[in-house]
This record gives sequence, C-alpha cells and structure tokens, in this order.
Amino acid sequence: MKFVDDFRHAPSARALLAALRRDVHPGATYRLMEFCGGHTHALWRYGLQELLPPEVRMIHGPGCPVCVLPSARVDLAIALAQHESVALCTFGDLLRVPGSHRTSLLHARAAGADVRSVYSPAEALELARREPTRQVVFFAIGFETTAPATALLLEQARELGLTNFSVHCNHLLTPSAMTSILESTQVRRLAAVPIDGFVGPAHVSVVIGSRPYEHFAEEYRKPVVIAGFEPLDLLQAILMLVRQVNAGQARVENQYRRAVTREGNARAQAVVSRVFELRRTFEWRGLGTIPYSALRIREAFSDLDAEQRFPLTLPAGRENPACQCGAVLRGALAPEECPLFGTLCTPESPIGSCMVSSEGACAAHYTFGRRSRRASPPPASTEVGR
Repeated sequence: MKFVDDFRHAPSARALLAALRRDVHPGATYRLMEFCGGHTHALWRYGLQELLPPEVRMIHGPGCPVCVLPSARVDLAIALAQHESVALCTFGDLLRVPGSHRTSLLHARAAGADVRSVYSPAEALELARREPTRQVVFFAIGFETTAPATALLLEQARELGLTNFSVHCNHLLTPSAMTSILESTQVRRLAAVPIDGFVGPAHVSVVIGSRPYEHFAEEYRKPVVIAGFEPLDLLQAILMLVRQVNAGQARVENQYRRAVTREGNARAQAVVSRVFELRRTFEWRGLGTIPYSALRIREAFSDLDAEQRFPLTLPAGRENPACQCGAVLRGALAPEECPLFGTLCTPESPIGSCMVSSEGACAAHYTFGRRSRRASPPPASTEVGR
C-alpha cells in the first residue's frame, strides 16, 4: 500500500474484521491498551471501536502528553508567564489545560501575562531574536517524538549566542510509563486494569525503534505490536495481538514497518543524548511519580533551562476532586463514566486535561463517540471512516 486511500480500503477492512471475528475465542476478553493518544483518536474517528468484536476491549492509555501533564507543571508555566519580563510560548492546546484552582495559561493571558501560541518551536527562537529585550521561554512537552526538535532548538540557541531564550522542559519517556502501568504498586493502589497486550505507539517508535519494547515481551510476557494511525494499520495490529494472545506468545511485532526500524532514528537519539539527561522522578497526571520517566536539560545547557534561570519552585498541584482523568488515563474508567463528562466538562469548557487535547480519550469520545452511536451502519460500498 502506497497512498492514504489504500490504508482505508473498505474491502480490506471488512476482511480484517472477519478474520478478527473468526479468531477471537467466544467468552474470552482481550484487554489491549493503545498507549498513544493518536491511536485513541483514530479508533473513534474511523468508527473502529464499534466494529470490533465485543470480546476485544480497547483500553485508552496515557499516551497524550497534554493529558498526563500534572497541574503543578501547568502552575509552574503560569508562574513563569506572570514574570514581568517573560514571553511564554507554547502550543495552542496547552493554553487551556487546567492548572490548580481551574486556572490556565489562557486565564493568565487574559489577566495580562505575555503568553503566545506557536505552531513550531522555531517560532519561539525567532521571537527571541526579534525581541531581545524579552525573556522568551518555550514551554516544551511531548514524548520521545518531539524531544529531538527541542534539543535542536537548544543547540541552535547556543550557536546563536542568545541570552534571552530558555526552555521549560516537560519531555516524557514512553517505556517508563508502560513499566509503571504493569508493575507499579502506586498505580495498582490507584486502580488499574490488567493488560493482555499493547498497541505500540507509532511516532515514538520512529525515534526509539522497536527494540525498547522487547523488555515488555521478555520480562512481562506482554505482546506489543507497533502500529500506524490509519484504519487498516490498527485493525491489522489488533488482529496480530489477538493471535499472539491465543497462541500464548509474547513478542514484539512491527506492523508499521514503513516507518519504524528496530534501531530507530540514530541522529535523533544522538541529539537528545547531547542535550538531555534522565530526571530521577517526574509526576504524571493519573500515574503518580514515576522514576526516570522524563528528560531534563543537561548541566552544559543549564543557562538555557528556564527552571534554572528563574527563581521558581515547583508548587504542590491540586487536581479537581470531581475530575476522573487519572482513572481514565490508567484505563480504570471509561470517559463516559466520569460524572462530569459531556455536562460540566466539554471540549469548549474542559475541566480535565483529557478533554483538552484532540488526542485525549475524553475529547475523542465526546467528538466521535456520541456521533457514532447515533449514526446508522455504513453501507457496504463505503470506506471505513468515511
């Protein structure tokens, strides 16, 4: 398959679904976690969730970096933005993520803080060059996918000799979170569901490769299938996982071979290694504190580290007690089971982080789930998701 339409080919989708229905064992339950928020979005956008056999239960994982950012880190960003000399730059969806007491960067901007939305980290660097009297801080988030771009940004800032640019670093690591879901007593105490296999993230795997997941197959006996984001990608990956579970196997398979290799992107890994090092601990919304699960800026670049440059301390965050994002991120609760879902908490007025980003489980359920439940089954001639 070469083009997008090939990955949405209706007869191929029907054949994969027929194979799934043949292969699932009646009465069995296949609990499969799609770690990546992009997969959650695709499952709902293309209506795949409702086409799967009832024996297959998809569990939405904590793979949306906006969703897992705890309120304390948002509070810290707000405090940075409120500094008189600072222009804080970040991506648009972060502006509405609630911090403590339902504050957000959007509220801070309305109150006079200099908060700017950018489409690319390079825009923040350009702003620093254009406005030398402002201290420009880039609020960086994301998994292994976006860390290389931030690392390059810091190296470019060093080469340019900029003294008014820094990064508020919140880059997270996928394998550490997967380990925590499987074995952390803290996560189990907060309630989590058993997992029979993982749909491995696509973009993250392009950078880190498939090799880091071999640990989960060998040590935890959990199959992992790395999948792309198109409908046929996901259906094929789910079928591959079901077949592994049926056979009692636990292997790493790569459905996304057109973009992922076992070793990953060596150049991206190298720039990340030059600029970042592991944090000893980092708090994730819904998962608690996970050791060695995030990146921090190395000492050699400490002058470009906003947490070093500005005299701020990490505040004690306070989550809205009615919000169930934490349980949703652990797969312990479906979005619709949250009492705030679709009433007090909507994409237009989010209370929880899972309702903010388009990749959040609550936002995906709200946007596509309600519509798909009302819709009639598509005619046989239509393509999946159209």
